[in-house]
Amino acid sequence: MGLFIKKSITQLLADAAESEKTLKRTLTASSLIALGIGAIIGAGLFVRTAAAAAQHGGPSVTIGFIVASIGCALAGLCYAELSSSIPIAGSAYTYSYATMGELIAWIIGWDLILEYAVGAATVGIAWTEYLNNLLVTTFGMKPIPYEWSHSPFETSLDGLHTGMINLPALFIVSVLTLLLIRGTQESALVNNIIVIVKVSIVVLFIVIGWGFINPANHTPYIPAATTYTDHQGISYDYGGFWGIIGSAGVVFFAFIGFDAVSTTAQEAKNPKRDMPIGILGSLVICTILYVLFGHVLTGVASVEDFRTTGKEASVAFAINKYMLGYAWLGQAVTVAILFGFSSVILVMLLGQSRVFYSMSADGLMPKMFSELHPKYKTPYKANLLILVLVGLFAAFVPGDIVGDMTSIGTLFAFMLVCAAVIILRKTNPDLPRQFKTPWVPFVPIMGIIVCGLMIFGLGWINWLRLIVWLAIGFVIYFSYSRSHSLLQKGELVDPKDPPAPKIEE
Repeated sequence: MGLFIKKSITQLLADAAESEKTLKRTLTASSLIALGIGAIIGAGLFVRTAAAAAQHGGPSVTIGFIVASIGCALAGLCYAELSSSIPIAGSAYTYSYATMGELIAWIIGWDLILEYAVGAATVGIAWTEYLNNLLVTTFGMKPIPYEWSHSPFETSLDGLHTGMINLPALFIVSVLTLLLIRGTQESALVNNIIVIVKVSIVVLFIVIGWGFINPANHTPYIPAATTYTDHQGISYDYGGFWGIIGSAGVVFFAFIGFDAVSTTAQEAKNPKRDMPIGILGSLVICTILYVLFGHVLTGVASVEDFRTTGKEASVAFAINKYMLGYAWLGQAVTVAILFGFSSVILVMLLGQSRVFYSMSADGLMPKMFSELHPKYKTPYKANLLILVLVGLFAAFVPGDIVGDMTSIGTLFAFMLVCAAVIILRKTNPDLPRQFKTPWVPFVPIMGIIVCGLMIFGLGWINWLRLIVWLAIGFVIYFSYSRSHSLLQKGELVDPKDPPAPKIEE
């Protein structure tokens, strides 16, 4: 069997037709926009904005948000066609297995592992930052010692302390993993409340913070091109064109989750009209909020703040230091962000278990990862492996590194999704499509170019990390997955997509 052996599209479409009995077309354009906003606004905005300003763009991080949103829009339109071509519940891994073959499916699946696992670790590290802020500003306690709340590769600004392990990040990841194994799942009501709180925080900060903007912090708005070296000795392209592109790659993390809209093509009332409205509408609204948020944050506090004492828990720092009289807002932001971060980690860990489950059910991962707990009916072995993987990243790797790894892995997967649309139009021109990407091949090609630019802007160190990650994936594929693949062994001639494990209340 070849490296590009495909699953049967005919069978997958039959599965989709069968699932029509349970999946009803009830989502309107407005509900898709609401879904997108809820999925997009999350940890990235409250953490990566300051990092992008400090390392790359300064005040021009707002332009970086616009560039990142354009890349997301182009990739999202391609993702919508791919998901509607094979409208069955699943991920890009499932779609690519049926359209581009096993090797590409493995690459995308491996990239999804990078996105979810390292993304969860990034949010876990940010959770530590805001926990420390809460202990100090709200309860008047001492922060958790530097050694026990930072990775071994981080040194305090005064050079007196070196991290050993990020225990709070490891703790929150462990607790949420155990909850997933037990079968605890967020209710729609709780999730909706968290979404409302997240949006309210952003709007409140923009409205109140606008009056505290210091024009000097925005001068010049696009800094001259230079090189910035942080206290750890790591250098970044700062200012100018590449500073903007670099900041776009960093803040791209804030847009991760928008593709959730594209996976609902089967449940949209009018996919051809509603899908582009849902994808582009949610991106436009979030981009406007992001640009305004970034403008206020970089106006209230300076770039130097984000490079020093305001590097961690940057939003709460800006409020507490410069927005006098609004300490209550800083405390409310910190508490709400902690709950919001917990929600994001839970969803990422849940998504990660689904990817492991699907790959295991296809034989590409060991069978034990698709085994369900006899009592809780959850993929507990996959969850435990994820705990080890995410826990190691959260405990021992700096937040900037894991954040950029998440962005670069996801950007690479989006480039493959854009390429898949072009390939599928050529190889399967008659395949039924509920939604068609406009202006093919222009839109997919531009998606590849814009996402590629953001990858380029993240610098050679991150390229190397991606190459190493892919190399590890190829070793696993050729040493284990290919020989154990059920499709390669002829055991999935007309395979049905494995059902996702049921997470019980």
